[in-house]
Amino acid sequence: MKTIKVLGSGCTKCRKTAELIEKLSSELGVEVAVLKETDVQVIMEYGVMRTPAVVVDEQLVHSGSIPSQSDVTSWLKN
Repeated sequence: MKTIKVLGSGCTKCRKTAELIEKLSSELGVEVAVLKETDVQVIMEYGVMRTPAVVVDEQLVHSGSIPSQSDVTSWLKN
């Protein structure tokens, strides 16, 4: 199972990012744990300056916007 963290303040873009990941993981049949991290201190530990950001298995893979469906699909398949 993959652990995916969505880093951000809980804004609309952050929620949409989490929803997109959950939707695509369900469609692809990939088991994931989607965690939402809003603690600024924790977000800064990843070096993130713009949110939403996405961390897959403790590796920062995206920041600053809602990721594309193709990006999310590639994270889920790898």
